[in-house]
Amino acid sequence: MRIRCLKHVAFEGPARIADWAQSRGHMLATTKLFHSQPLPAVEDFDWLVSLGGPMGVHDEAQYPWLTAEKQLIEQTVLAGKPVLGVCLGAQLLADVLGAGVYRNQQKEIGWFPVRRTPLAAVAETLRSLPAEFVPFHWHGDTFQLPAGALHMAESAGCRNQAFECGLAWGLQFHLEATPTSVEALIRNCAAEIGSGPYEQICDEMLRDPARFLALEPILDGLLDRMAATASPAPNDMVRCC
Repeated sequence: MRIRCLKHVAFEGPARIADWAQSRGHMLATTKLFHSQPLPAVEDFDWLVSLGGPMGVHDEAQYPWLTAEKQLIEQTVLAGKPVLGVCLGAQLLADVLGAGVYRNQQKEIGWFPVRRTPLAAVAETLRSLPAEFVPFHWHGDTFQLPAGALHMAESAGCRNQAFECGLAWGLQFHLEATPTSVEALIRNCAAEIGSGPYEQICDEMLRDPARFLALEPILDGLLDRMAATASPAPNDMVRCC
């Protein structure tokens, strides 16, 4: 499978998604939007992954490539190919599917529990999420659910943590986090951390290596299920998006 990752900033990449792809024999290529690299054509990949970043989905004036990225996400959805959005990527996917994206009441930065919703039981892919788990978070915005999407996960600080809409999946949290990826976020974005109830100090984010290890089987299982459902007939996604 040819996986194309859209990278919005130098310090936020696919992290353990790349490790998973290599272990499964998939080809993973990255487009660096912040370096104005040209976006691929839909025919050039089998699976599109939009990663995180500190900008917002409505910041096209400052980041003009956001407009082209949204167009590519829409084209990919209409072509019936899978799309995974992580954090900012999930917000971009929600925006493309017609849902609102706006400031969350609280920032979530650090390790906080997420609960699977009852609707996850009928989902094709995200039902593999544990009933409760503790992923890494770094976001101040949130998204509404697209029309027809299944609400898959929630947390005390942010109701809409994940959705599934055919072959479109949005994850507000970071299952792909590694010590290296979190260290990079801290180096570049620590000024965003305040004193809210869902904002941890930097030392706490890196204190327990077991937190990162616990994410690995969750991510691997989820990506395996996504890959297994990634070859539908064209336009299958249109039914719910």
